[in-house]
Amino acid sequence: ELAIGYFTKYGDGAADFEPLASLYKQEVRKLAKILSVPERIITKPPSAGLWAGQTDEGEIGLTYDVIDEILYRIDYDIDFDGLNDKNIQKVRELMSSARHKLKMPSMFNVRD
Repeated sequence: ELAIGYFTKYGDGAADFEPLASLYKQEVRKLAKILSVPERIITKPPSAGLWAGQTDEGEIGLTYDVIDEILYRIDYDIDFDGLNDKNIQKVRELMSSARHKLKMPSMFNVRD
């Protein structure tokens, strides 16, 4: 969610500590199993709860498994052989349009 900007900057993205932020969604699910999180929670479709039946994957237009695969290949500079070009482009666009969410706000420095 962090890499593609699927969060609200001063909402669910407002935190001083994000221990899971560098993990892929698949890794979060694996960690949840190790920690004995109930299966119904692990397999529950992620949702921001914006309206009845809304899911993150439906809103984004890609599954997290597809997103994870693309992000992994970007992170480790692995070619995209076998992946859908439109999906790759979509993830790149999401990352690009969300770049501002990962930066600290600009400030006006009156001391210089």
